[in-house]
Amino acid sequence: MPKSTNTDKSDTDKKVDDKLNTIEYTAPELKKPVIDTTKADDSKVLGNETPKPVEKPKNKIEKAVAVAEAEKAVTQAKEALTVKQQTKAKQSRESLAVVEQLVKAYNARNIEEFIRVYDEDVEFYIFPDELLFKGKEKLIARYGLMFKKLKCIHSSPIKRIVHGDIVIDHELSETCSTDEKVIDKRSELISSYQVKNGKIIRVLFFR
Repeated sequence: MPKSTNTDKSDTDKKVDDKLNTIEYTAPELKKPVIDTTKADDSKVLGNETPKPVEKPKNKIEKAVAVAEAEKAVTQAKEALTVKQQTKAKQSRESLAVVEQLVKAYNARNIEEFIRVYDEDVEFYIFPDELLFKGKEKLIARYGLMFKKLKCIHSSPIKRIVHGDIVIDHELSETCSTDEKVIDKRSELISSYQVKNGKIIRVLFFR
């Protein structure tokens, strides 16, 4: 058998160790970041924007002017609203007067006064949009016959709503067919009248 070579290997390892011991370890040099202080920071970091303060009057005069302008704006708004309300109120009074004249002529069975408050092209509807007839000629034919046939007619408002050119009547209607002193039919009706330029232009009946 060949003789062991442990002695030779030990000498080799020793030489390698001696060589490694001669190498010095040098740590890597870390470079520090260079910050340019002459350049403004333009980074867009969320939330770093500073809100601009609201500009305030610089002196008492400017403050007084600002207050006066605000009060003027409020006054103009109130005046505009008041004018609109006054116009609507006037229109409501005129519409109410026309409908009251209509009811008076209806109760008197006066066909001439009755048709006087209607426009030439008046339209009669059943809610919501069923056209019954249009024009004064058909109005005269329908109501003229009813006025002659019945012995009494009486309509009285239970409740009335007036808004500008619209008048809505919840009314009680009573009629006499044979004896003017005996009411033989009584019913409640709801009618809407639209008035323009002192004339009724549209009538809507609710069943």
